Amino acid sequence: MNDWIEIGSINDIPRRGARCVKTPQGKIAVFRTMEDQIFAIDDHCPHKGGPLSQGIVHGAAVTCPLHNWVISLETGKALGADEGSVKTIAIKLDGDRILALLELAAVAAE
Repeated sequence: MNDWIEIGSINDIPRRGARCVKTPQGKIAVFRTMEDQIFAIDDHCPHKGGPLSQGIVHGAAVTCPLHNWVISLETGKALGADEGSVKTIAIKLDGDRILALLELAAVAAE
């Protein structure tokens, strides 16, 4: 069953930054763009499993810190000549609260 779970506040994430949230299905990376858009994707690059939450956010994309793959935060797909994708997680804002559509009852933020 999917449910909207509060995973933090927009104020917890710096602009052009990210935080990692642990779920029973694995870690997800929650990103904030310079324009205050919030996105969430699996926290592993499809190339070699690099931690996307530690990458550089630019526009609506993140660059993996290991091998510079660029991943769309909107679609989860690798951009440019690279191929692969990560799962995207539905996000909505309720005031400053970030809610994610997850398959669990509770999450633990890192």
